[in-house]
Amino acid sequence: MESVSTKEKDNMTSRKRKRDETISSTIPKTEEISSESCLGQPNDQSVYEVITNKPSTLPAVHYDPDTTEPISCSLKSLDELLSWKRKEASLFNVATVPLASRYPPLHSCPRRTLVSHDMMGGYLEDRFIQGAEVETPYAFYHWEYVDIFNYFSHQMVTIPPAVWTNAAHKHGVLSIEWTDGAKTCEAFLADEESYCTAADKLVQISHCYGFDGWLINIENVLSETAVKNTGPFLRYLTDQMHEHVPGSVVIWYDSVLKNGTLDWQNKLNDDNRIFFDACDGIFTNYNWTEQSLEWMKSYSAAQGRFADIYVGIDVFARGKVVGGKFETNKALNMIRKYEFSTAIFAPGWVYEYHEKADFRQNQDKFWSLLSDSLYIHRPSSSLPFISSFCQGFGKSLYWRGQVEMKRSWFNLHAQEIQPLYLSENMDNGGWLRTRGCSEDAWIGGSSLMVEGMIPSGLSEVCARIFSLHVPLATRTFVSFVYKPPVGVKISLELKTIDGPLCTFDGMEEIALGSVFPEALAEDNQLVEQFAQKCGRWSLDGWTTRCFLLKMIGCSLREVCIRVSRDGGDEDISFNCRIGEIMVRYTCTLQIPSQRSYSTLYRVVELEVPAALGLIELVVEPVSREGFKVPETQCGRCTLSYSASSSENPSV
Repeated sequence: MESVSTKEKDNMTSRKRKRDETISSTIPKTEEISSESCLGQPNDQSVYEVITNKPSTLPAVHYDPDTTEPISCSLKSLDELLSWKRKEASLFNVATVPLASRYPPLHSCPRRTLVSHDMMGGYLEDRFIQGAEVETPYAFYHWEYVDIFNYFSHQMVTIPPAVWTNAAHKHGVLSIEWTDGAKTCEAFLADEESYCTAADKLVQISHCYGFDGWLINIENVLSETAVKNTGPFLRYLTDQMHEHVPGSVVIWYDSVLKNGTLDWQNKLNDDNRIFFDACDGIFTNYNWTEQSLEWMKSYSAAQGRFADIYVGIDVFARGKVVGGKFETNKALNMIRKYEFSTAIFAPGWVYEYHEKADFRQNQDKFWSLLSDSLYIHRPSSSLPFISSFCQGFGKSLYWRGQVEMKRSWFNLHAQEIQPLYLSENMDNGGWLRTRGCSEDAWIGGSSLMVEGMIPSGLSEVCARIFSLHVPLATRTFVSFVYKPPVGVKISLELKTIDGPLCTFDGMEEIALGSVFPEALAEDNQLVEQFAQKCGRWSLDGWTTRCFLLKMIGCSLREVCIRVSRDGGDEDISFNCRIGEIMVRYTCTLQIPSQRSYSTLYRVVELEVPAALGLIELVVEPVSREGFKVPETQCGRCTLSYSASSSENPSV
C-alpha cells in the first residue's frame, strides 16, 4: 500500500451522504499543474478559489448520485462512443501507475493466462475511485499467474475502473477492456469511414484512461456488408492501438463467422480465422473438447501462434465443458497439454457462489489447484522494492502497526505488490502455507501470515514469498518487519543470481545462490538514520530488523522466510505475521519517492462553518518507504470566504 499520512487516511473510504448536501470541490485542470506544485510552497502563500454550488463540468454520470463521489462508468451506446471527447473524460479515472516490467514479458511467454473478470454486470463497489466502505469485498491478488486482465461488463464499451488498471499495472499485467457491438454493429461497420471513426475513439479512450487494449465481442448476426468490414476494422484498430499504446493487444471473441452467422465454434478454424488473422489473438468459447484442441494443434492458421489462442474456461461450468469450479484445473491441464494459452472466465465464482467470509480461503484454494499449469511471473524493476502485503481492503486501516481507522474499507489503489500465496504438504506430515490476513497489519489492511507445522526430524522449513528480478546495488539496505512467533526462530533468506545471467531469456530454472544476511545492531548508523526517518520503530509486538548487503553484479531473485525450531524434536506448529519487506539503496535513505493514487481528489462531506471563515486544506506527503516529509513540502490551499448572494458568491 502507498504510505500516506494520518490526515490522508480517511480519504481511502467513502461514506454515505445525503443527496442534498452542499459539496465544495476545487478541481484544477491537470495541464495547469506543474509536477512540483505541491512542494516547497511557503506557509503564508494562499491559493484563492471561488467556490460555488454549480454542477461539475463533468457529466453527472461520472459521480455517484448518493455520495457525489467520482465513479467509473461505461459507454452504453454507439452515440456515446462517437460523441466521446477527451475534455469530458473523468480525470479521476485515469490510471496513474505505468505498466511495470516483469519476467518473462508477455511477448516471450509461450502459454499465457488471461483472466476475464465478470461479476454481476461489473461496476460494483469497485466503481468508487476513491474507495468504499465494504464489509466483504471481492479483490484479485494472484497476479503472479496472470498476463492479461479483462474487466468484463455487459455494456457496449467498458472503461475499466482505474483501481483495477493500477493494481494490474503494479504487477506488470496488461489491462484490456470489453467492447460489445450488439445491434449497433451495422452502423459502425457500414463503411470504412464509420469503422475507422469508431476505432479511433476506442484508441483515444484507451490512451486517455491508461489501459492496454480491447476484447472485441460481437454476439449478433452481421449483414454481408458489416461482416466484410469486420476484419478491416480489427486490423485498423489493432494497428492504431499498437502505434499509440505501445504493448497493447486486441483480442477477438469466438462468436461471429466469416459469413456473418452467429455460431460459437469453440476453436479456431476456417470460419473465424479471418478475424484472428486481423488482430492479436482469439478468445475461444468454452464448449470445446479434447478433440477440438487436438485438431487445432495441427491447424495451419495456428502454427507459430499457439500463444495467441486463448482457450476459454468458464469457471461456473455452464454447458458441456471440461472441468470448472474447483475442477477448473482439469480444463487448464488439458489446454496446456496442447500448448495453448487460456482465458479463465469469471473466477469470481469463488466469491459469488460461496460464503463471503470464506473468500480468501476459497480463492487461495482455487489458484493453488491451477498453479502447476501456470507460470510465476517475476516483477522486474530497479530498486527500491517494497511491499507491506496489503490486498487493497481490510477490517481496519493500519499505519505502522497502529489502527488509524476502525472500519471496513476497500480500495484497490492501495494494493501493494503481492507475494506468492503457496500451500505445501510434506511427506512426513508437515505443512506450510502463506495467506493474507486482515486481523492485524503493519501498513494498510492486511499482513502476510506464514503458518505451518515443522514435523519431528526436520529442523526447519522455508517459505518463498517473492519471486523477483531486481538488480542489487553494491550496498543494499534491507528492512524486515514482523511479529516474532513463539517456539520458533525466524530468519530472512535472499536468493540471488549472477549479473551475466540477468538477461537469460530461457524458461528453465537457473541455480541460485543463497544469502543469509545478519541483522545490523540498533546503534548502527544506517539503522539509526532509518529509524529517524520512519519515526516509530518497534511497538505492539512488531519488530524491525535491518540488513546491509554488499554484493557486486547480482540480482535478487527470491525472498524467503526460514522458520526453524527453537529446541526439541517434536512436531511444532507455528504462525508468523510478516508486516513489510523493503529493499533499497543505502545512499538514498534520505530521498523520499512519492506517488499518488490519482491525479486529483474530490473533497466531499466538508463541514464549512458559517461566514466569515477561513479553511486551510493541507496535503501531507509521506514517502512509499514511510519516511517523514518536512512540513515545508506540504501542499496548502487556503479558502477565505464571506457571506454573499447565490448569484455572486465571493471568497
